[in-house]
Amino acid sequence: MPVVRASDAVTHEIHGARFISYATPLTGSKELCAWRGEIPAGTKAPVHTVNREEIFHLLDGELLITLDGRTERIAAGDTLIINPGATLGVENPTDRTAVSWVTTSIGLEAELADGSRITPPWAN
Repeated sequence: MPVVRASDAVTHEIHGARFISYATPLTGSKELCAWRGEIPAGTKAPVHTVNREEIFHLLDGELLITLDGRTERIAAGDTLIINPGATLGVENPTDRTAVSWVTTSIGLEAELADGSRITPPWAN
C-alpha cells in the first residue's frame, strides 16, 4: 500500500507559489496526481490554459479566480471544476496565504499567454 508521508512530499516553487506534491507516478499513482498549493498574500499567477481537468478545492483563505474570462471570489470550502482547455488565472488579494488541494490526471500541461508550455513536475 503506497503511503506518502508528509515528510516525504516534494516541494516545488514557481511563480511565487508553493506546490507540495503527494500523488505522482514517483509515489505510486497510475492515473492521478494531487498536490497542496500555498498561494501567498499578494500573489498573482500568470494566466494559463490547462490540457487536463483539474479539481481545485480551497482549504483555507480566499482567492480571486478568473476562469475563461469570468472572475469570482472563492472562499475556504469552495471547489472549482476546471475543464480541459479552460483558461485560468489565480490571484490572492488578501493579507494571508491561501491553501488549496488540487487533483488532476497525470500529464497536466499549462500553456501561458505567450505560448510557452509548462509541464509541472508535481503533476507528472
